Amino acid sequence: MFVARSIAADHKDLIHDVSYDFHGRRMATCSSDQSVKVWDKSENGEWHCTASWKTHSGSVWRVTWAHPEFGQVLASCSFDRTAAVWEEIVGESNDKQRGLSHWIKRTTLVDSRTSVTDVKFAPKHMGLMLTTCSTDGVVRIYEAPDVMNLSQWSLQHEISCKLSCSCISWNPSSSRAHPPMFAVGSDDSNVTYGGKVQIYEYNENTRKYAKAETLMTVTDAVHDIAFAPNLGRSFHVLAIATKDVRIFKLVPMRKESTSTGPTKLEVQIVAQFDNHNSQVWRVSWNITSTLLASSGDDGCVRLWKANYMDNWKCTGILKGDGSPLTGSSGQPTAMSTVVGSSVQTSQNALNGMSAGRIGKRAPFAPPLRQLISPKIYQQHPSYY
Repeated sequence: MFVARSIAADHKDLIHDVSYDFHGRRMATCSSDQSVKVWDKSENGEWHCTASWKTHSGSVWRVTWAHPEFGQVLASCSFDRTAAVWEEIVGESNDKQRGLSHWIKRTTLVDSRTSVTDVKFAPKHMGLMLTTCSTDGVVRIYEAPDVMNLSQWSLQHEISCKLSCSCISWNPSSSRAHPPMFAVGSDDSNVTYGGKVQIYEYNENTRKYAKAETLMTVTDAVHDIAFAPNLGRSFHVLAIATKDVRIFKLVPMRKESTSTGPTKLEVQIVAQFDNHNSQVWRVSWNITSTLLASSGDDGCVRLWKANYMDNWKCTGILKGDGSPLTGSSGQPTAMSTVVGSSVQTSQNALNGMSAGRIGKRAPFAPPLRQLISPKIYQQHPSYY
């Protein structure tokens, strides 16, 4: 069974985001108390706070890790209209802090005129690039031309989405058949206006990003979006957290040789679940894109999995406080044992449930993105 482990985060206000590094051994949290904390996992599985500092002059909405080949680098974004890049430095031999690490601010990005609601690093094959979105409806893409000097970032693209932006996700595919692509979601509360998720693709000829698709069926406020890892698929899979959980398949159509516009996408909705019966705040995939985790205002994390017919269903329900969940029959809900503590946590585990930007307190859910080991697979092949 899954064992919940609570951590005394000691934030003075709501925790809005939790992010794991590539290896799942480090964790960063951010809060409305304007601070970011970094946690390291010890050999016995305990999490210890190894750094804590005030980052912004407003609520910190999101925090994210760069790929480790660029060093220990964090980015955060805030209500104070800025995003910041932080790097961990280990003291030199002639330093009083010899061997000790500390985090320093490398740069502050101040282009936004309104609250910066999300920040994400691009896939590592694109180089060290950082993307922000804000309530002014603009997505900004920055690049560090010299990865050894993180104080220099150049604004490469400004893309106007016409809607207040709440979240972004890069398509992680490194296939040459797939141009760079990202999705942006809007938490605009006007349900009469469809298309709260927009897909943008890079055009090599114009050297700009152009809108490839708008998901017109998404009319409710979107809190989180996540492209599934692509292990060689010809199509893309996108999960969306709104008032329910939705999974879309985006199939690139064959492009005309003379076409200079973005790739046309055939949009198929493959699953939609309202089991949370409340707002869904986070969605996150495991490393093989076979398992989706979602968290919502019902205080639960739910795990979704597709069978060989591509029919998705709930395979596990976890309560954030660790107490067993009982079904309508009064019996504890069955849950696959692959979710147990023997499964190694992977990068970007399911983020803690956000309190959002509406001031409603939401329960904090445990991280769930997991990497499946061959030993576990052999013991439980039916779960995969």
